[in-house]
Parts: sequence; structure tokens; C-alpha cells
Amino acid sequence: MKKTIFLAICLIILGIIILNKDYLYEKYKEFDIKMNISKLELPNKNIYYRDYDFNFVQNTDNYVPNSRQDLLNIIYTSINTGENNIVFYCPTEYENCIKDIDEIASNQELLTDINNYVHPYNSFKNIETKYDSFNKIEINLIKNYSEEQIKEINNKVDQIYQNLYNSKKSQIDNIRVFHDYIINHTKYDEDRSKNKNINYYSDIAYGSLIEGHALCGGYSDAMQLFLEKMNIKNFKVSSDKHIWNAVYINGKWYHLDLTWDDPITNTGKDYLTHDYFLITTTKLLSLNVEQHNYDTSIFSELN
Repeated sequence: MKKTIFLAICLIILGIIILNKDYLYEKYKEFDIKMNISKLELPNKNIYYRDYDFNFVQNTDNYVPNSRQDLLNIIYTSINTGENNIVFYCPTEYENCIKDIDEIASNQELLTDINNYVHPYNSFKNIETKYDSFNKIEINLIKNYSEEQIKEINNKVDQIYQNLYNSKKSQIDNIRVFHDYIINHTKYDEDRSKNKNINYYSDIAYGSLIEGHALCGGYSDAMQLFLEKMNIKNFKVSSDKHIWNAVYINGKWYHLDLTWDDPITNTGKDYLTHDYFLITTTKLLSLNVEQHNYDTSIFSELN
């Protein structure tokens, strides 16, 4: 009789567990997430970390998101710190967290826009975002620059900077000096642009400063390194087919496009212009170049 009662009780308990398995799982999941959130460690910042914010994304020390903007800020901060692997958790209170992170992770254009706000050496070539049923989010980055490339580029930048920078000149004059140097020592990589032949690292600063060939990404990264050297606030602006620099001078934002100031000619003769040297948005749009049609809701500093 006792065995029969005991078995009946066990069956009742088992039935309750089966009927409430979803509820119990959610409670366990909630507990597990909170435990992991309490153990989260913020990523370390490397020497290329930027300690200033932008309209579209801001640095954060809170890795517990409660909105889509929080997710954007966490991703930006993760890239900005220079870390290769970042882990955080969506709290159960943020019901759309996984949906939002999935939408962000699948939007390559959006991720590229975020990438434009970090130092070139912290920028990524590839980003992978994973998540599981326990709301664990993992971001893995493959960087644009290798340590060997950074060392070689920095040596070159230091050499050029020591030879050309003049503390008695204005910021604008010094920017012009480096703008002209890059253009005079770089050829646009037409073979890669037209024929997709990859002979140089022309999409990053290594192509411009070390190999002498660049696409728009190489021009803009090279210029950005000198802007960073001068402690001038900046970021990169991108449209569907082009990328250039935005520079903060005397309390205002300006456009700086070295690629278009290094025009390609039919004769092969080299020219250097200043048509896109620190110009306003009004001036940029008046030139009516389709490649400069950027998303004003993202790069709103330039509006």
C-alpha cells in the first residue's frame, strides 16, 4: 500500500513537472542569466580606444542591454576597445533582445557604419555574432590590420610626422600637408577597382603608406592615422560605394576626401587638387557626386 501511494505521489510530481516544464525552464534560464550577468567583466581598452562619443553610437560601461540602442552601443564599445571576443547576456526583461541582435548582426551596412567610428587598427574585417537559448551573445572579430602591419605602418607614420608636422602651423595647414603627402605618394588601385585583382592591401592604410596603392578605404585610413596623431576628432563616412573622412575643426565638422582629390586622368599624369579638402556638407552636396550620398540619419554630425 505504501509503495502504491509513493508511486502515485511520484507520478503526480512528474506530471506537475511535465506540465510546468516551460515555466521551470524559464525560471532556471532567468536565474542563469542573472548569475552570468553578475559575473560579467568589461573588456580592456587598448591604446587605440577612443574616449569620445558620437551621435549614432556612444561608449558604455553597461553590458546589460535594455534597448536596441544599448545593443548598438555595446557593439561599438566592443570594437572600440580592441577586443577580439566579447560576451554579454540579454536580460529576460528585454523581450526583443535576440530579435534585435539578429537584425543588427545580419545588417552588414549597419555594422560597417559602426566600424567607421573606431580607430583603423581596431576596425574589423569580419564580425561574427552568435547567441544561444540562454540569451548569451558572443561577438567575434577579425581585425583589418595584423600586428606586423601595424608596426610597419606606425614606423612610417612616425617618420613622416617628424619630417612634416609643424607645431607653428594651424591644424588646417598641417592637415593639408599630410593630405598632400598621401596623394603624392599614392596611386589609385584601378586594377583592383575595375578587374578585382588584389595585388596590394589597397583597402587599408598599408596599401597607401607602404605599397603606394590605395582604394578609398586606404586613402581614408591613412589620413585618419595622421588625424589621430594630431589628436583631431574624426570618423569615416561611407555611402554604398565610397568612403572618406569627417574632421572636427574649430567647433565644426567638415568632409575630407583624398580619393577625389587624387583624380584619375586619361594620360596617366598625376594631379593633386583640394576640391574636397575640409568642405561643408552644403558644398559637398552641391558638387552632385552620387558616391557622396550618405545616410544623414547615421552621420548626423555632418547635417
